[in-house]
Amino acid sequence: MKQKRASSVEQATRQMRDGAVVFIGGFGRGGVPEQLIEAVCERRLKDLTIVSNNAGTFRTGIARLLEDGCVRKMICSFPFSRESVVFQQVYSEGKVELETVPQGTLAERIRAGGSGLGGFLTKTGLGTEIAEGKPVIKVDGVDYLLEKSLRADIALIKAHRVDPRGNLTYRMAARNFNPIMAMAADHVIVEATEEVPLGQLDPEAIITPGIYVDVYCVTN
Repeated sequence: MKQKRASSVEQATRQMRDGAVVFIGGFGRGGVPEQLIEAVCERRLKDLTIVSNNAGTFRTGIARLLEDGCVRKMICSFPFSRESVVFQQVYSEGKVELETVPQGTLAERIRAGGSGLGGFLTKTGLGTEIAEGKPVIKVDGVDYLLEKSLRADIALIKAHRVDPRGNLTYRMAARNFNPIMAMAADHVIVEATEEVPLGQLDPEAIITPGIYVDVYCVTN
């Protein structure tokens, strides 16, 4: 069996490189792999494209990446929430690019990327700035936007429990974007709260099979 456990967050993130497209799980502060993010900041990586639901909370998580100058572009649904103080500052200074994507569209673009689909049709965004430059396809007389699927080089995932094969469970709402991001990235790095012996996870409770996981670390 392949050894997937890293001895530290630093070892877990060593494959990351400048310029990578990175999925980061989380919704607000729930399910955010904050210790993996700290390790990326310590490596002083640059020109990252970050795909996440929002653009950081106060000065933690993604906000730390933005404040440290690691990010070239954000792709997210809620960049201007009240807590995104760092993003608002660096964006107003022209230090980061932004692509805003409706939340359901963002989730479906990632899911499509993990399912091997080229894209999907949606009415969300028709007649708005979101539709600019995108194909409009008519189906049974109804217009739809063609939204392309979304994949990443790296996914940083927060899980609750992990076993030695990399099978994952999540804690309640902290599940959010993490499972679909694990499906749609070339290299998946997991920060888990607890490791359990092989066979202890109920197969019916496993949300992300270990086949998707490349490396994990355990943090408390």
